[in-house]
Amino acid sequence: MSKIGKKLIVLPENVLAKVEGDVLAISSKDGKKVLKVKILSSVEVKLENNQISFTVVKDDSQSRANWGTMRALTQNAVTGITADFKKVLEFQGVGFRATVDGKVLVLNIGFSHPVKFDIPEGITIIVEKGNITISGIDKYLVGQVATKIRAFKKPNPYRGTGIKYKDEIVKKKAGKKATSGAGTAAA
Repeated sequence: MSKIGKKLIVLPENVLAKVEGDVLAISSKDGKKVLKVKILSSVEVKLENNQISFTVVKDDSQSRANWGTMRALTQNAVTGITADFKKVLEFQGVGFRATVDGKVLVLNIGFSHPVKFDIPEGITIIVEKGNITISGIDKYLVGQVATKIRAFKKPNPYRGTGIKYKDEIVKKKAGKKATSGAGTAAA
């Protein structure tokens, strides 16, 4: 039995849900925010009294795994409709800058040219004082965009420069140390 799959999802009053074929559509009451979750195989979705419940059709390991995954994906969609997901990146380095130019994030991160990243639909990026804040209603898309931006210049453990997550800890490494002349052999 999946501990996660058994839990009911109680919909907040400003969130609607409906099953459209093999897709579960979660939307706000005004219809401005809509997320669609594909219903995984061997999982049945029931909508009753402003609650969503999930049951397994077959009793094999893949079906039970899909059961918990389906519930988690649906909970993420409901949470995304009520409040945006956020990831914060920090960038450090001499001359490192970031700006948002329309729907393009422009990064000056130590290369001979600025790096341009097209901001996908549904994502908002705000740059302020060495931080890049990525927000949106889709948890997967927010994480994917943050990972792509971080990949442009990963944190360097020797210098402490690069782009890292706000809560990420990068252990500084000691570089090469010069040895004294006493330990070397004479020629």
